[in-house]
This record gives sequence, C-alpha cells and structure tokens, in this order.
Amino acid sequence: MAALTIATGTGNWFSALALGVTLLKCLLIPTYHSTDFEVHRNWLAITHSLPISQWYYEATSEWTLDYPPFFAWFEYILSHVAKYFDQEMLNVHNLNYSSSRTLLFQRFSVIFMDVLFVYAVRECCKCIDGKKVGKELTEKPKFILSVLLLWNFGLLIVDHIHFQYNGFLFGLMLLSIARLFQKRHMEGAFLFAVLLHFKHIYLYVAPAYGVYLLRSYCFTANKPDGSIRWKSFSFVRVISLGLVVFLVSALSLGPFLALNQLPQVFSRLFPFKRGLCHAYWAPNFWALYNALDKVLSVIGLKLKFLDPNNIPKASMTSGLVQQFQHTVLPSVTPLATLICTLIAILPSIFCLWFKPQGPRGFLRCLTLCALSSFMFGWHVHEKAILLAILPMRTSH
Repeated sequence: MAALTIATGTGNWFSALALGVTLLKCLLIPTYHSTDFEVHRNWLAITHSLPISQWYYEATSEWTLDYPPFFAWFEYILSHVAKYFDQEMLNVHNLNYSSSRTLLFQRFSVIFMDVLFVYAVRECCKCIDGKKVGKELTEKPKFILSVLLLWNFGLLIVDHIHFQYNGFLFGLMLLSIARLFQKRHMEGAFLFAVLLHFKHIYLYVAPAYGVYLLRSYCFTANKPDGSIRWKSFSFVRVISLGLVVFLVSALSLGPFLALNQLPQVFSRLFPFKRGLCHAYWAPNFWALYNALDKVLSVIGLKLKFLDPNNIPKASMTSGLVQQFQHTVLPSVTPLATLICTLIAILPSIFCLWFKPQGPRGFLRCLTLCALSSFMFGWHVHEKAILLAILPMRTSH
C-alpha cells in the first residue's frame, strides 16, 4: 500500500500494480502445482528432442501434445532456454521429472510471458473514456480495470499455482480487443487468428469476432436508422481479412499439411472420446444434467424400475475422463452440445448484426459467446470461465 501511495503521487500507479502482482507471483513459485506442470515439461521434451513429424504422434507419456502448432513452437523456443537450467527435463522418457531448476525455469517462464498480458491491460486502459475520472485514485475507471485484470485471483491461481500459460494467451486476446476499440481492425483480426493457433479454446468466441468484423469493418457505412447500407460492402476488406486468416493458418498448419498429418493434429486438438464432462465438473448445464440422471437412477433402483445389472459400474461422478452412457436420460453427443451452444449464442450474434453498438456491443457479444460455450460446451474445464470473466471486466 505504501508503494501504491507513493506511485499515486507520481502518476505511476499502473507500474506499481504490475510490479506488485509480479512480486506476488514470485512468492507463489514454491507452492503446489498440478499435473499440468508435468504436461508442459513433457511438451518441452517432445518439441526439443523429437522432429516435428513426431510431435503429434509421441505418446510415451499420457500427457500428449494437444495444443495447436503455434503453442508447440512456443514450447520449442522455451526448450532452448530450458536446456541451460536442467537438460534432464528435456528427456521424453523422464516421466514426472522434477527438480528445483526445472521448477524455477517453468515458474519464471510463466511470469516472464505475463509481460504481454501487462502490456495488453495497459492498451485496454487507453480505450477507456478519460472524461469519466473520479477524484480519488480508487474511483478512476482505468485503475479499477487494471486491478480487476492484473490482480485477477482466478488467473493467479490457474497460472501461478495450478500452472498454465493463460496470462500470455489472454494478453493476446485483450490486445486484439484493444486494437478493435482503436479501429485497427486488421491488427485485431491478425492477433485473434494467431491466438486461435496457440489455443483452440478461443474458437468459442470466434463468432463474435467474425460477425463484428463483417458488420463493422467490411460494411463501411450505415443508414440513418442504424441498419446496413448494403452498397457500402467492401470486397477489398473481406479479401484482406481472409488473407490474414489464410496466411496465419498456412504458417501454423502448413508443415503438417506437407507431412500429411493434419488428421492426426486435429484428432489431438479435438479428442471427443474424453467425454461430456471433465473429471472436475465445470458448474454448467451438463453438470446439472448428470446430477439429475444420477438422482433418477438411484430412485429407479429403489423403486425397482431399473435392473442393477444393466447399469454401468462407472458413473459420471467417478472423476474419470472418458465417455459414458447416461442411465435414464438420453446420452449427450458432441453434436448435441454444439447445437445447444449455437442456439445459446444466436441472440447475442443477432443483436451484434442488427443492432450494432460499436466495440462495446462486440465485447458484450464476446462475453455471452464465452458464457454460452461454458454452459453447453463439450468437455468444459472449470477454468474456462476465465474466458468470460476477463473480457467482462473490460466491457464496463
């Protein structure tokens, strides 16, 4: 607090917030970490010690590479720094390997990559209307936004205790949002395309990006009532956006297309056999659906409506990650979850197209797309709620 008070007087409160949260991250280095720590160590080993042709086939560890190619290359770059800390962490056969140097390297790599997140938050703050300024520092919208993003407790837990690189990825997303607010649409589209090839979970919010860019960038003018002026459609802008997406995708997937490995890559990226729910249920619609099925099966057994021999021993509450058949209610397929998700996002997409409200309307639509996907998506992780929470902070 003393540092923040001094920074307030000099106007450097943002630097104080960023420095403060970085020091907190350093204090969290020796804390508990999840199996994702081993997941990323294994990916370092795969990308460092094996040729690219084996990256998406390697299965020595159960934690196989299942992120898009840009993230694989990111791990490859990190591995060339990691070898100066502990060469043994880069051995594919050293399963569950851990050492103090490995811990320091992986923890500090997350902290270092958060520089992009800090920069993106600063860019988002520039998009806030400066006229609405409170007298006190804690009343300033830019300060409030900075605290909500930089000190987001969920992100701190997931990245710096649990262990992942979400801060770096959310930095890309927030930066793309900031560029759209700044009417730098091509940059925003480019950043989001890059983000999709780092982590495909962001496909959840792709409809918001696609509709907004088509409506607000490819159509260059509106009628006085706000409806589309169809004659204002720009083929040049559409082609430009398409070219950006194509070139980024070609750079990411091109090597695997040349190796005839695209089906294998996509099978890793979309492993539908993992089942409807993650081992740790996300609190969404399907969690309630599973719970209702469990209650109905218990009631059915007690009332002797169900045959115990026909009920599978494993259940949706077992914590296992695999496919299951529901006992009473109809079993849910990936297609069913996709249809439910699309139906859920349609109202927000409809409003974004027919009642555009500029970048803020886009941001609200993005948040609703993320929430809809969280509620109805296939195999949703509980931490996926961050995809809705962080943009929601900037929408106000």
